[in-house]
Amino acid sequence: MAAKKAMTKGQLVGHFAEKFGLTRAQSTEFFTELARVASKEAKNGFTIPDLGKLVMVKRKARMGRNPQTGQAIHIPAKTVLKFRIAKACKDAVLGGKK
Repeated sequence: MAAKKAMTKGQLVGHFAEKFGLTRAQSTEFFTELARVASKEAKNGFTIPDLGKLVMVKRKARMGRNPQTGQAIHIPAKTVLKFRIAKACKDAVLGGKK
């Protein structure tokens, strides 16, 4: 039994174009604009209802190990971008199980 592959950008664009009666170009433009707005607003938190939220998180400096040598190394503090999945999406995918 072969595992299903993830939807490609082209398949996603095609699905939305067909579903909402748009051209593929209009559907592509929608996703491009969504990505642009999400990038711009990520600093304030960007929410896509029922899907999740894009948030910036500050990580503290910490000690780590070089996996090749085992030597202790200092990992500096940094800010990272995370996507937190909405409860409605988790429940839909996982069937409400924990």
